[in-house]
Amino acid sequence: MLIYKILRGPEWAALRKDGETDGAPIDLADGYVHFSTATQAAETAAKHFGGADDLMLVAVDIDRLGEALKWEVSRGGAEFPHLYAKLKLDDVAWAQPLPVQDGVHQFPPGLEEAST
Repeated sequence: MLIYKILRGPEWAALRKDGETDGAPIDLADGYVHFSTATQAAETAAKHFGGADDLMLVAVDIDRLGEALKWEVSRGGAEFPHLYAKLKLDDVAWAQPLPVQDGVHQFPPGLEEAST
């Protein structure tokens, strides 16, 4: 199963340069790297990145993250994946730009089907 991290351009550049990251400022504050499932990703983008461009959608296979990945209740009582370790570039299955069109982030077609 794939899970998703939305990174701002400079955060993605730093991950590519350094090979690992503790995440965005909110991740540092909370003590873990926030991820979303395919069904949660659009709401996450709207809530935390409303209208922002220069974003990357990063997909990670949960099997690569081991015991550091925890599923915890968060927004609306749903379980979200949280990584209690650095996100490593080697764990990224793929990454692609997350463009905005008419104020809405455009996710890749078939994202939900590709996540299972």
